[in-house]
Amino acid sequence: MDEAPLLCVHARELRFAYPGGPPVLDIPELRIAVGESVFLHGPSGSGKTTLLGLIAGVLKPTPGTLEVLGHDLGALSSPARDRFRASHIGYVFQMFNLIPYLSVRDNIALPVRINAERRRRLNGGIDDAVAAAADRLGIAGLLNERVTRLSVGQQQRVAAARAILGTPELVIADEPTSALDTDRRHAFIELLFDSVREAGSTLLFVSHDMGLASEFERALSLRDLNRSGG
Repeated sequence: MDEAPLLCVHARELRFAYPGGPPVLDIPELRIAVGESVFLHGPSGSGKTTLLGLIAGVLKPTPGTLEVLGHDLGALSSPARDRFRASHIGYVFQMFNLIPYLSVRDNIALPVRINAERRRRLNGGIDDAVAAAADRLGIAGLLNERVTRLSVGQQQRVAAARAILGTPELVIADEPTSALDTDRRHAFIELLFDSVREAGSTLLFVSHDMGLASEFERALSLRDLNRSGG
């Protein structure tokens, strides 16, 4: 008999509502195995952003159980969830969330400068790790540039390099290709796959663009998972 896969994310009877509002999420079970690349899709208002907030520890699940990398996030305090996120989760935001007054180099280095555990996982020093990540994503010649001078596609690669630095066990990508044309979307996903694979990370990629689903190991519909209907 095959052994059950190790789980990166395991939610059971996960429910969430914002104060004074109706239920946004009601998920009987969600399993994402370690090392999987998962495409999560759903229309606007289906609860995608809320679910990512729960998995990243920004929001607290009540009630229900949400384990990420074996940690019960509902049992952690808000500061403890913040530390957990900084140590173990890389995040590519839809609008990239780059720091406009910092260079490309300093934007990429930010996660390992502020988190000792991510810094300890580097192979060598910070500068070498930043240079390697930038080279892998084709932005090695831009390290000294201000991010405000970059194209959207270049900013996207900076955000990806920042997310994977220090080999976080889970990388979450929240609609990161929404501003790109079809060719650039597929090229970016290939770069992201290569980077995540090299880091040995799990990838949770969220989008409403079903044209991307076939590139992932598994596609999940939040509309099907969510009993509340968003």
